[in-house]
Amino acid sequence: MADPTTSGESSGSKGILDFIEWVGNKLPDPATLFLLGAAVVMLLSYVLAKTGAQVQPMRPHVVMTEVLDADGQAVIDPETGEVQMEPVIDESTGKPKLEWSAEGDPITPQNLISREGIFWCFDNLVKNFIEFEPLGIVLTGMLGIGVAERTGLLGALMKAFMLVVPSWALTPAMVFVGIMSSMALDAGYIVLPPLAAALYKSVGRSPLAGLAAVFAGVSAGFNANLLITGLDPLLSGLSTAGARIVNPDYTVTPPCNWYFLIASTFLITLAGWAVTAWFVERRMAHKSPEEGGPVPASAEDLQSQRLNWTEVKGLLAGIVVIFLTIGTLVGLSAVPGAPLYTYRMPTPDSTGKTPIADIYTPPSPDAPLPEDAYTLDDGTIIVPTAERFDRWVLVIVPMIFLSFLLPGVAYGITVGKIRNDKDLAKLFIESMAMMGPIIVLAFFAGQFIKYFNHSNLGSMLAEWGGQTLGQMNMPAWALMVVFILVVMFFNLFVGSMSAKYAMFAPIFVPMFMLVGISPELTQAAYRVGDSVTNVITPLNAYLVIILVFMKEYVPKGGMGTLIAAMVPYTIVFTIVWTLMLIIWMQMGWPLGPDAPLWYDLTQSAAAAVGG
Repeated sequence: MADPTTSGESSGSKGILDFIEWVGNKLPDPATLFLLGAAVVMLLSYVLAKTGAQVQPMRPHVVMTEVLDADGQAVIDPETGEVQMEPVIDESTGKPKLEWSAEGDPITPQNLISREGIFWCFDNLVKNFIEFEPLGIVLTGMLGIGVAERTGLLGALMKAFMLVVPSWALTPAMVFVGIMSSMALDAGYIVLPPLAAALYKSVGRSPLAGLAAVFAGVSAGFNANLLITGLDPLLSGLSTAGARIVNPDYTVTPPCNWYFLIASTFLITLAGWAVTAWFVERRMAHKSPEEGGPVPASAEDLQSQRLNWTEVKGLLAGIVVIFLTIGTLVGLSAVPGAPLYTYRMPTPDSTGKTPIADIYTPPSPDAPLPEDAYTLDDGTIIVPTAERFDRWVLVIVPMIFLSFLLPGVAYGITVGKIRNDKDLAKLFIESMAMMGPIIVLAFFAGQFIKYFNHSNLGSMLAEWGGQTLGQMNMPAWALMVVFILVVMFFNLFVGSMSAKYAMFAPIFVPMFMLVGISPELTQAAYRVGDSVTNVITPLNAYLVIILVFMKEYVPKGGMGTLIAAMVPYTIVFTIVWTLMLIIWMQMGWPLGPDAPLWYDLTQSAAAAVGG
């Protein structure tokens, strides 16, 4: 598949995307938009609170009835002495009858235009800013990346990369690396977009196209991967909790979607390649460099893409330090007892998972050990912890910081960019100065997101939507399609994947089980819907970060420019990923190890009668 940069595109698609860009760029500055959004949330919370609006959480349950003998008398279980129960079968469907019942207190809006609400806004102003999730991650990561960039290490690495990767494979490589970056959670948002933009610019192609391709992989392909990531135990735990509403013995394992996600990785890589080549780069080819178009490579540019001897020496020094740094971090993570080593209990717990453990130090030599303590062969005592992720995953940002900083310093010393500590301090200051726009956006974006969450508007919307879908009577494939669309829609308003699934799993997992759909299939469909709109939702906190990266190359561009570039990815990814899921269902392939597509309703009946 080629990556055209000069061929035309259909006037229809060009007109639609240009209109989206024009409208988006006519909007106020993103900081102002977030400020206005916070004001709208406050006003809406006031109106809903004054009108008494509320949403009652509802959960699906199987309608049960007593088991009667031939004389019409209730059958008593001889072991428990209790009346035996069985599901009521719906004659029209032949499946257990489902009813919805209230669970918990109604969700009500928190009025932000009230005495307590306004006080909360003032009291949390600084906290909302500091706790804006990407802020510390971006500033820390970019501090190390900035040194590597300003010494010239990243430029040299990109030149070497271009010697290895042919030009036709640049786009699929960017999309694939973006998808795989979810192994490091959100780190891909920080590291990859500026590198991809610079790489495309260096070869005379649109930097916006490179940024869009890798952002699509990182964000819209977030739930695909060739490997099991930290997301899988998190989602499977929520799916298990939902499944046990119907069947107390059901367990969803972390690799339950693995086969589907492996196939998804290749599908999204190809789809991202196609969108970039056929839509994004063709559209950018007609624009000026200031609008995101390609910058034709001059003879001087082509010459600058070649590595000179000084750069080769610096690159060798940088690569040696990269391997030393990574080797040290791997050692800290792999050697038992090391600071980043993750202990695990030797046997699974009641859920079938192997819990993460930590070293236990008794308060006194004769103190009794906890019941769940385990002594290793070397005498180390470990106990389960509440952590879901390995230790190295929890400290991935400092690891990225060191992985760029130390090789950058080595390169800078070798090529003469760093002669003393003052030169290094200057590079730190220059790197942090470039983060000014991100800090401003983070302040206003942090307020808006916290206002929206605190007002309960997102929870009310999600609960209402879940109940609406839950009461539809549709075939399995149609339910999955509508569920994906619902998740896509609510992803525009509830950005957190785990928070959204924590609300959805208790509704959709048991509801779909009662129509024969496995929790594993529900989880797979959720992952599709949760990914594809990440690149266009304003509640994706990293969207404003990508906007700052973009404006470095497209100073005339705004939010409309970025959204117009990403909309084609959302549309195409939604279509191809949903079609793949439907085909997967029709073929009857397992989603992962011991992960069926369908749920045997007799399991629920057996669980209901205690056997």
